[in-house]
Amino acid sequence: MNTYTKRLIELRKENKVSQNEIAILLETTQQQVSKYEKEIQELPIRHLIKLAVFYKTSLDYITGLTDSKKNI
Repeated sequence: MNTYTKRLIELRKENKVSQNEIAILLETTQQQVSKYEKEIQELPIRHLIKLAVFYKTSLDYITGLTDSKKNI
């Protein structure tokens, strides 16, 4: 599993957010979010950016370039 997939699942669970709530945020379906998390389909950069803003973290953290969750 890719680092960004692991981190997005971790962030979603830590924030007690459902796949359906993420789907609403991303203007997609819960099934699509599930495909992203299972790496069946690649997450578009526009969704990655929305998620970083939503979780108040950096793209560097999500992608594994840093272990700091802080958004600088």
